[in-house]
Amino acid sequence: MQTKTLLLSAGLAVATTLILSSCGKSDSGTAAAPSAAPTAEAGKAAAPAAPAGDLVEIKPTYPKPMFVGTPVPPGDVPNLEEPVGEDKIQKTFMAPKGTENVALHKKVTSSDTNIVIPGPDSLKLLTDGDADSSDGCFVELAPDPQWVQIDLEKDYDISKIIVWHFHRQAVIVKGVVVQISDDPEFKTSTTVYNADIENACKQGKGSDKAWVQTNHGRMIDGKNTKGRYVRLWSNGSTMDDFNRYIEVSVYGTPAK
Repeated sequence: MQTKTLLLSAGLAVATTLILSSCGKSDSGTAAAPSAAPTAEAGKAAAPAAPAGDLVEIKPTYPKPMFVGTPVPPGDVPNLEEPVGEDKIQKTFMAPKGTENVALHKKVTSSDTNIVIPGPDSLKLLTDGDADSSDGCFVELAPDPQWVQIDLEKDYDISKIIVWHFHRQAVIVKGVVVQISDDPEFKTSTTVYNADIENACKQGKGSDKAWVQTNHGRMIDGKNTKGRYVRLWSNGSTMDDFNRYIEVSVYGTPAK
């Protein structure tokens, strides 16, 4: 089994290297309909129109759905949330005026220092503004608990974080933990999402829900937490043990 996995990874590495420049661009300002039922946490009612006060409606950009072939059965995940209809997916949110994606083109580091797919310099794909799930558009980290980390370069009050894992199949990412800190080593941090019910990532046992991946990613409440660094953990998926990331958007305003 290990030999087959290595051969598969090697083959994917060649393929993704050849088409790295072919990542599809997102649909500007609109959300495409998913090919599978979205999930409840991502599916709260859409935000109302912006009031006349200090809040405005933020409209993130979503890629087209990319399911290929028959979806892989998600497996038995005890904290999996129930799916909801397309009309209940939260596609926008209310935030202070001036809120923007402050992670765009910012530096990304990872616990995996030997990334094979699609290559050692591929972490920049996670903040390039493109959440497409085509070959060459996602970064594959080694098995077991791994993290990716974004340096926002200065402190921000963070409203929302949207993460896209590999969404070309209906898989469930395990052990998701999202943290914010003003310390690059995360000796102290604030956890804003923790679906790691087994504490595989050793960040504490969480009670948040896991979800089936779609082109809408996962909108996580940043709770206006102040910080410069955002770290996201995962521990493989129901597809296999690898950790695949496509894009991370961090919406915030300069810290007061």
